[in-house]
Amino acid sequence: MKRILYIIACLSIVACASSPKKPAEQEAAKPVDRMVHDPNYTNTETILHVWSWDFPTITENMKQIADAGFTMIQTSPVNACFSPEGGNIKILDEKEGNWYHYYQPTDWTIGNNIVGTEEEMKVMLDEAKKYGIRVLVDVLPNHTAFDIDLVTDEFYAAVGGRDKMFHTHGLEGINDYNDRTQCTHQGVGGLPDVNTENPQFQKYYMQFVNKLIEMGVRGFRYDTAKHIGVHSDPVDSLAGVTENDFWDVATGRKEVLGVSLCIPYDSLFVYGEVLQDRNVPEEEYAGYFGQTASSYGHVLREVLWHRSAKGQNLLDWCHRAAPEYLTTWVESHDTYCNANESAGLTDAQIRTGWVFLTARQNGTPLFYSRPMNSTRENYFGDNLLGARGNDEFFHPEVVAVNKFRKAMEGQVENVQIAEDGEVVVISRGDKGAAIINFSLNEKPFELTTTLADGAYTDQVYGAAFSVENGILRGTVQPETTYILQ
Repeated sequence: MKRILYIIACLSIVACASSPKKPAEQEAAKPVDRMVHDPNYTNTETILHVWSWDFPTITENMKQIADAGFTMIQTSPVNACFSPEGGNIKILDEKEGNWYHYYQPTDWTIGNNIVGTEEEMKVMLDEAKKYGIRVLVDVLPNHTAFDIDLVTDEFYAAVGGRDKMFHTHGLEGINDYNDRTQCTHQGVGGLPDVNTENPQFQKYYMQFVNKLIEMGVRGFRYDTAKHIGVHSDPVDSLAGVTENDFWDVATGRKEVLGVSLCIPYDSLFVYGEVLQDRNVPEEEYAGYFGQTASSYGHVLREVLWHRSAKGQNLLDWCHRAAPEYLTTWVESHDTYCNANESAGLTDAQIRTGWVFLTARQNGTPLFYSRPMNSTRENYFGDNLLGARGNDEFFHPEVVAVNKFRKAMEGQVENVQIAEDGEVVVISRGDKGAAIINFSLNEKPFELTTTLADGAYTDQVYGAAFSVENGILRGTVQPETTYILQ
């Protein structure tokens, strides 16, 4: 007997990502409480994280990205950043650069020697528009470069001087990440913590954001978002502020010194890196933007490591906000690069996880583009900043599920998991289904489906499956996925 886990539309507990958007305007904003799940709502978007690709490389590959079925791309940070002489060439090298240099802002101007110039970015944005791809930019207003002497004089002048740039204890590192005062007023990983409540900083930053929008950017990923306070967080009164209002300004709820967000906020796709832990006010952040489903990503990776969902709850999104507003991933650049938490997973394992995430009804999945020629022994492969990632973003299984996701708009999910946890079927109404084999074994299976009775042929490999009396039957190959429509 097989133990079957059943779900028709994901149950509660879930999180957010700016307003989900429908096709043309990326699932156009719907004015609802992001904490309340609509069981009939379906997300259709997918994000390709063109991690460390430079603008000309992104431009050259835009058609292939579109052909692969991705609807959005997320760039690496485009701001002026730490640029040591002879550095910013390699992804990870003691002398020739490190990928995290662009996470060390020295000014809020466009262009750096990793991703390219403002002019190259405009060419890339125009190419994205040609193919209907929405461009998201990774922004990081929470901190500056480690070496505060490298921050430009223009940046310091714009915020009222060096003494106005940082929180009172902003040059001290965080010791307890569950202490909200430390979390929002001290340095993440030692990076100096900016006084984001300073109106002059807010104005300068919003001018940067507005310029990006005017160039064609249509969304943002906020790095270290949980380290920028919300109204319930402690206020740094010694820094000369009375409220934590950065998010009110950044999301267009209020202007600052005559500057405000230049287009309606609901026309942007915005999500914040709010890594889940104790004492994180997820509900308040949900009032402003979407959030990362970091805990769910960990659960999914556990399934991939064990090649089985047995003992794991893949139906619980592990978040307090609604699933239609989550940004989901199998892995992120942080899980890959920092502690190499996910770097040991094979490309095949990543694909099975991606098909599982992307076939589901909710969340907006992000596909992290691993370095070209990376292996499980050499995580950084060719080790070149600016270069295109490997071929996985246009693997036939990835392409098939990306297109399946768009085709399944309006179809609620039914998730069935075999008793041993190795095979999963995600049916979307009676219109289609995805089959995932997490295991290293060829597996015959029988699982309930909402597909109509009949014979079905997989769109990638041409494999045959059948449905009789609501039971889907077939045989799946090791670490392989199938799309039925």
